[in-house]
Amino acid sequence: MSMRSTERTITFARSFRLSALDGPQPPGSYRLLTEEQRLEGLSFDAFQRVRTLLYLPADSLPGRTREVVDVDPAELAAAVVADALQSLGTGPAGTA
Repeated sequence: MSMRSTERTITFARSFRLSALDGPQPPGSYRLLTEEQRLEGLSFDAFQRVRTLLYLPADSLPGRTREVVDVDPAELAAAVVADALQSLGTGPAGTA
């Protein structure tokens, strides 16, 4: 089976929580790796997400140990949106 990986960086302006993590994570830039498996037997290329990996901690120094956590992509996307709304001052934490 053919696999592909997509890597990107996501940035949080504020601390955030995910159910796969033990506690709140600090703001910063996090490496995100999405692994997908090619669906065989189709007349066109199609891929199914196998897992989404978040590298901790953010902004790690070279040579330091990093933890890799399998996270729910929908929950992560919701955390990114919530962070953006809070940064704009329109979310619950951004109200006066």
